[in-house]
Amino acid sequence: MAYKIRKSKEFLHNVLRVQTYIEKEWGIKSSEKFQSILDSKINSLSINPKIGSSIAKNKHIRKLTITKHNKIYYRVQNNEVIILALFESKQNPKRNKYE
Repeated sequence: MAYKIRKSKEFLHNVLRVQTYIEKEWGIKSSEKFQSILDSKINSLSINPKIGSSIAKNKHIRKLTITKHNKIYYRVQNNEVIILALFESKQNPKRNKYE
């Protein structure tokens, strides 16, 4: 059974910011590659939502590494995966409200 994927406004805002940065610094091909990796990982969540690890602060929230510098935070509720945020590891860790 595939889980439905729902993306929060915060997540969509984070993705746009990251893609804009990648495109500006490394070009459109890099931005497209990032989007492809992100889409693939999200599709994996729809099949197996427990592939991410639980976080210590809140056992209902899980994280999944997308790239070396990016993680997504999500929770599973009923038959739905709710993607909460994309966090860049280059940011100040104190800005990460999930950990």
